[in-house]
Amino acid sequence: MEWQKEHYSISTDKTNLDEGMIHHFLYTTAHWAIGRPMSIVRKSIENSLCFGLYDGDEQVGFARIVTDGATVGWICDMFILPSHQGNGLGKWLVECMMEHPDVKGLRRILLNTRDAHDLYTKYAGFRPLLAPESWLEKFTGPPLRRTKKPEPPEVKKPAA
Repeated sequence: MEWQKEHYSISTDKTNLDEGMIHHFLYTTAHWAIGRPMSIVRKSIENSLCFGLYDGDEQVGFARIVTDGATVGWICDMFILPSHQGNGLGKWLVECMMEHPDVKGLRRILLNTRDAHDLYTKYAGFRPLLAPESWLEKFTGPPLRRTKKPEPPEVKKPAA
């Protein structure tokens, strides 16, 4: 699917995604994913419904939904590059995700946010968990979060 707004577009075509840009942002900037390896970024894209946000041909945002396509979905890894924030693109991206036919009929859509509660409650109808005491989580290893941003991975150049 594709949506158009002025010179911006949103597409669910995974072949258009700039995995390098997505990985770089998640690895170096996204507080929830700092240090996430490229192999995990690729696998998460492969197994999710993805939404790329583009300014012309340049990818400037991303979000994905992990879903069974029938009952539940989880919005994650959503971001807009800082140079494009403040233009209503986050709101538009959420609206487009909610319009997608594989999302529209879901009974429950979840997300986790540290600092964008207003965006999701005001524009998309999200609210705090109805019964948070009934939700549990399990980490099978340490979370990928780190207190200090790592250096970007070194890109090896071919020998001359």
